Amino acid sequence: MKERVYSGMPARQLGTEGWHKPWSGGNGGSCVEVMRLADGRVALRQSADPDGPALICTRHEIAGFIRGVKAGEADFLLARETA
Repeated sequence: MKERVYSGMPARQLGTEGWHKPWSGGNGGSCVEVMRLADGRVALRQSADPDGPALICTRHEIAGFIRGVKAGEADFLLARETA
C-alpha cells in the first residue's frame, strides 16, 4: 500500500530522486525545487530545507500559477516596500 501524498508532508517522504531546480540562479543556492509526481501533481520544496514540508499542487494549479507569473501577476512579491 502506498503512503498518502498530501500538502505539508515531509518532502523527504517523497524520496531524493527526481527533484529539479528549474529557477535556480544567483540567489546563493536558496531555490525552489520541484518534482513531478506519478499522478501528475507537482511537489515543491525549499532547497535550503529539503526535509521540510512539501507543497503538493495539481497540474491545473501549477499551470495557472505559471501563467500568472508570466503575465506579471506576482511582480508585487518582489517590490520593495517604501517607508
